[in-house]
Amino acid sequence: MLDIIFYAFKTNQPPHYVRMSEDVYEWLAKSEFSKIGKSVPRNILIDEEEEKLPLVELDQDIRQKFRNFFRDAIICESDTVLAKLGDSPLKEEYQAETYRLRKLLDLLKCVENENYQYLQRVL
Repeated sequence: MLDIIFYAFKTNQPPHYVRMSEDVYEWLAKSEFSKIGKSVPRNILIDEEEEKLPLVELDQDIRQKFRNFFRDAIICESDTVLAKLGDSPLKEEYQAETYRLRKLLDLLKCVENENYQYLQRVL
């Protein structure tokens, strides 16, 4: 499993890890997601230790670009999932087919959460 991590330094909110399979991560790496914003090394405190991490600042413009990307991806993925599932899918089939959609929704919610100022992606 791989992670995309959202950080909220101005609040006491802990980092939010969006764990995903290598397939979903690879799909994101090859998509427009990897071209939005620029990862810049920043010194941050994690568990009272300073670390230098490559982070994308979620300013208003970058946040909007991520929102648009995830919304478009969710629409496309929803159409694909509905076509694959048919009328009465089994629970396992439903969970497998909706995995990427659920990850995209989680990422969208994090991008829309104004408390998160940075995201870390290692593509």
